[in-house]
Amino acid sequence: MTSRAEAADAPTSTSTSPSASDPSPSAGHRDLRAELDGLTTEAFRPEHSDIDRLPTLDIAKLMNGEDATVPAAVAAQLPDIAAAIDAIAERMGRGGRLVYAGAGTAGRLGVLDASECPPTFDTDPGEVVGLIAGGPAAMTTSVEGAEDSAELAVEDLLALDLTADDVVVGVSASGRTPYAVGAVGHARALGALTVGLSCNAGSPLAAAADHGIEVVVGPELLTGSTRLKAGTAQKLVLNMLSTITMIRLGKTYGNLMVDVRASNEKLRARSRRIVALATGAGDEEIEAALSATDGEVKDAILTILAGVDAPTATHLLKRTDGHLRAALAAAAERTP
Repeated sequence: MTSRAEAADAPTSTSTSPSASDPSPSAGHRDLRAELDGLTTEAFRPEHSDIDRLPTLDIAKLMNGEDATVPAAVAAQLPDIAAAIDAIAERMGRGGRLVYAGAGTAGRLGVLDASECPPTFDTDPGEVVGLIAGGPAAMTTSVEGAEDSAELAVEDLLALDLTADDVVVGVSASGRTPYAVGAVGHARALGALTVGLSCNAGSPLAAAADHGIEVVVGPELLTGSTRLKAGTAQKLVLNMLSTITMIRLGKTYGNLMVDVRASNEKLRARSRRIVALATGAGDEEIEAALSATDGEVKDAILTILAGVDAPTATHLLKRTDGHLRAALAAAAERTP
């Protein structure tokens, strides 16, 4: 049985569930149960029906074995993931935003991924956005019924003034959550790029999107608990969507996070280490470069490697849309 926290991303219905005293379920309830029976993520595994009798170590081994199957399921979808990333990068390269929309676990994963982009890639907080059914309160508390509403998704997107340059990624383990499907449908009607990420084949979410990504991880160890393998798969794919998009946008130099925002002591130390790894310069030269560029890692690297001053570095990076390799090539062309 799914917990209340997980239920937000479980397949849901807009119909009202019968009360415990109602001996005859409604037709809507029967239809929903039949729909659940057909979903891989909701399948019951009788071989694990005595899991609660096993020693703790044996349960841990079972879970670990289940988790080990997730990367292969993601790997099977890499061509679709790569195609989606190229399309996302193209939209964001012309000023568009990346918006995740989901409910429950899926929504929380989207919010998490979005919230980590500003410190990692120095993006504006409004550049990568996470929407969760029920609003910010739903990050920690189940908001009953929010996932059932496609209209709520439309309202949330209207508040963002969505444009055709933007990207909306609907995330739902079941692939039928009305909030996620509604978000993708509305965004696509406006001409925005849409991606549907689910963990069931033939999902309504993937069908509604320009790019469907269906990572079929199979039944969960605990029946219907999609925060487990499905949640892990979604996190892996979201990592790819944001990280590789940022690589394509020039937010890295090799595998170095040269757009890192040094907002605390750890990140300030990391900034200096990144400059050192990129340039091989000594501490004094690194400190001088970072001081001259107001702590901008990418600019500091360019001043050291190209031998230009801070204003020139800023100009070159602006001219090359922030791509450090292109700025280094442009600096080399300036050299007599």
